[in-house]
Amino acid sequence: MESLNASQTTGANPDVETSSADYLGRFSGPAGRYFLQRQAAVFWKLLDRTPAGRVLDVGGAHGQLAPLLAERGWTVTVHGTSPVCESNLRELHGVRDCSFLLGPLEAIPAPDRGYDMVVAIRLLTHVEDWKGVLAELCRTSSRELVFDFPSTRGINALTPLLFTAKKRYEGNTRTYRNFSRAELEECLLSHGFRPVAWSGQLVLPMVLHRMTGAIAPLRWIEALADAIGLAPAYGSPVLVRAVREPNR
Repeated sequence: MESLNASQTTGANPDVETSSADYLGRFSGPAGRYFLQRQAAVFWKLLDRTPAGRVLDVGGAHGQLAPLLAERGWTVTVHGTSPVCESNLRELHGVRDCSFLLGPLEAIPAPDRGYDMVVAIRLLTHVEDWKGVLAELCRTSSRELVFDFPSTRGINALTPLLFTAKKRYEGNTRTYRNFSRAELEECLLSHGFRPVAWSGQLVLPMVLHRMTGAIAPLRWIEALADAIGLAPAYGSPVLVRAVREPNR
């Protein structure tokens, strides 16, 4: 998640971009691999002992979670807004052990509570109607919801000051919307879901890791921040796990 504010979000179909070869290149170097390792570690920590079942990976044609979920026994369906997403998922990312569901983000062609868990990674921050998309994620999940977002807490609050440097260094940086936990919790509760765990991934700016190739000293700082609870509380991006409230 690489940028700035609500007025500059990517638009209706950010998953086409995140499934692309250009976006894949952002995770090919040492820093990119480190980001994916941190994301996976926090994701599985949040899930804890959650039993495997049917999962819908909304906007997940980037292939970052689908194979990991399949390896752990989940029956995976990846959702995408364009046939290009499926093509990239299968051919570019080599993910074939899953089904594919084509449809818009605002009206996912899935039944109410059709999946045990719904996940959405690197998505919500890049859509304009984030409340509408979050409502769809809630509607299609019978049990759990996991998604990520860039936080207004910690160093990430300096995003507007860092954006110019990020754009100059990364070139293909996309804009995004930062979220507070309070606004997301309010929206989740209105759709019958209660957040039960929040965890930030990195305390240092992602661009700093990219510029240095995720050198060991920075990774040591991140490990220490994680161990003392600083990263979970103030890091970004944040992964949140929410569960459906009884009788909702």
